[in-house]
Amino acid sequence: MDSGAWLLFLVVVAVSTSGHIHSEAILRLPSESEEISRDYCDSWMLAVETNNAGTWNRVPASCVDFVAEYITGDRYRRDCDVIRNLSAAFAKSVGLAGDGRDAWVFDVDETLLSNVPYYQGVGFGSEIFNETSFDNWVDLAAAPALPAILSLYNELKELGFKIFFLTGRSEFQRNATETNLLLSGYRDWERLILRGSSDQGKPATTYKSEKRAELENEGYRIHGNSGDQWSDLWGYAVSARSFKLPNPMYYIP
Repeated sequence: MDSGAWLLFLVVVAVSTSGHIHSEAILRLPSESEEISRDYCDSWMLAVETNNAGTWNRVPASCVDFVAEYITGDRYRRDCDVIRNLSAAFAKSVGLAGDGRDAWVFDVDETLLSNVPYYQGVGFGSEIFNETSFDNWVDLAAAPALPAILSLYNELKELGFKIFFLTGRSEFQRNATETNLLLSGYRDWERLILRGSSDQGKPATTYKSEKRAELENEGYRIHGNSGDQWSDLWGYAVSARSFKLPNPMYYIP
């Protein structure tokens, strides 16, 4: 028999005063095939984060549980904390001019706000994206803040950065988005930029590059840019430093 097919069970027993043996629990240890699957999913997620996976539209079926465990667990929070600390260290090294033109740009979804409560109901990215369903979720204005990024946001404001929110959400979602940001703890940002009618259909990299270029044309210096997609960070009019947050649930080109 293939060694990968074996399962090892540990039975915990207790002996009663009458001498009878009672089984208390059975612990199922992972099989070799399950360990291989976890190793694959860990490597797949690395390929996603380094953009070696290229364009993809759903989480592999064998990795759904892995992604769910990651995105709802301590490892994801630790990863975000590391990025938050690296971002803050860079921000402190910037010599601000004091003229109100030193800027930092943030994406919204899976950066300022977490849509994990929504993705829990749609298989953590294992289903093809449903725009109508997601729009209904946005209307609820119920997405919580990512704690690490809310902390970074507040520190950047104290340092004196002007902060811009640049999102792929559309203009008709402005009220819901602003309400959600306020309810989750964000205050006093400089500007929330959403897709207008002329931005519809543009790849995210193109759209966000154009909007950053407009900020630069207004005289802003973009020192930092935080987002969960490479399309939040790449293109032109890029920041001096870009910081990518992990997101193994979906890919936006």
